[in-house]
Amino acid sequence: MAEVNPLRRLPVEPRDRLEGTWRQARPARIRRAFEVAQGRDPGGWHVVGASSELRPTRSVTRTVGGREVVLWRGEDGRALAGPGACPHLGALLEDCEVMHGKVYCRWHGLALGEGTRKDWLTYPAHDDGVLLWVRLPTEGETPTEAPTITRRPPVDASFATVIAERGTCEPADVIANRLDPWHGTWYHPYAFSHLTVDDSASSDEVLTVDVAFRVSRTWGVPVRAEFACPDARTIVMTIVDGEGTGSVVETHATFVGPDAQGRPVTIMTEATIAHSERKGFRVARALAGVIRPAVASTARQLWVDDMAYAERRWLLRSRGETYGA
Repeated sequence: MAEVNPLRRLPVEPRDRLEGTWRQARPARIRRAFEVAQGRDPGGWHVVGASSELRPTRSVTRTVGGREVVLWRGEDGRALAGPGACPHLGALLEDCEVMHGKVYCRWHGLALGEGTRKDWLTYPAHDDGVLLWVRLPTEGETPTEAPTITRRPPVDASFATVIAERGTCEPADVIANRLDPWHGTWYHPYAFSHLTVDDSASSDEVLTVDVAFRVSRTWGVPVRAEFACPDARTIVMTIVDGEGTGSVVETHATFVGPDAQGRPVTIMTEATIAHSERKGFRVARALAGVIRPAVASTARQLWVDDMAYAERRWLLRSRGETYGA
């Protein structure tokens, strides 16, 4: 049976005739969905990078909520985490040698690992195969054994691309951006068109969107997607119909801490996990190393706009300004 071409002739509407979506983007509706999302406990888990960033023989460090964290791999390949400062003289444990499941401080070679010292206790860590997580004491959150991972396509039938972008905002501002899908066609006309939110299939927990991904000004690929928040710092878009059904885009927001001016800094980490039942996708998976840069470039282009949205949202709040009340 011949495969159906996913491309559709969907010419881009001239800008001066493109209808704005501000009537559909009702502030009260966005606020309700945001409040539902913010009520979902992340269990103290924070995304701290891509699984591929953590090599077997070197450590990496991250900052979460003003706390330095070092990550490395144990002898069995597990992700491990602990305080980012060496308890000896405070050296940052970045890019340290990892041997026999322990981190060796660069300054004096102190070996640190699970159960090595009472003054340097490790943190729970998790590697889900795409992203790295660490669990830290977080105000208002009840620790859980593992982070909430939404359904993903099979590992052997997909490939993942991860990007990260830094912004002057709070994690909630990143999530709020994605809970407003109505901005897609007006704010990102180079990427999306023909977007509608299906009210009959949507709720405060799930937004169902029909949208065309742009291939050119004439051609697009229409899909149906759902947006949902498994926790307060995560929003996931899942393609539920059309080309790439089962593919997901996970957007995670991690608070780094205040900058030198006291403004909040957040890292947005986004994993695009692509999947398709098409025979040609097997070739795409084989060429994933070549394709990933293009996928990452597109995602970063979108986040140039979206981070500006998130940063503006925080700035208005910091000035005490309220809109759409």
